[in-house]
Amino acid sequence: MSRREEIENKTEALLKPIVEKNEVRIYDVEFVKEAGQWYLRAYIDRDGGVDINKCVDVSHELSDALDEHDFIDEEYILEVSSPGLGRALKKDRHFENSLGQEVDVKLYKAQDGTKEFTGNLKSYDSDTITIETPTGDKTFIRKEVSSVKLTLDF
Repeated sequence: MSRREEIENKTEALLKPIVEKNEVRIYDVEFVKEAGQWYLRAYIDRDGGVDINKCVDVSHELSDALDEHDFIDEEYILEVSSPGLGRALKKDRHFENSLGQEVDVKLYKAQDGTKEFTGNLKSYDSDTITIETPTGDKTFIRKEVSSVKLTLDF
């Protein structure tokens, strides 16, 4: 397990009782470096969505817990937010909850002359993702997929 994964897992463990108390659920936790700065991001959600006040409450409680346990050596910025409407699907639980919904799939390398596909998420497993498109089902190897996001439909 990488140091980054260790930090994400420990943060998620600290976050569990906080989200239960606040009647929300963990969508994802990520520890990433962008433009030379470390960010610890916790995405929370619940049916009907979360508002800014709930994010602030969870952020304060998580910040206190992180200060108390002090397992991150790097300086970082803590962000707590909703995963948003066009949320990325990364974990199996994200895919499970999104079956039947329209998704955008982006690939590292083009297939059939394009890197981007849109369709309804039909199935997934540890190795593949299948979407239903107007021209038929398309199956992608997960290692070849750069991102899968829910489609924003306005």
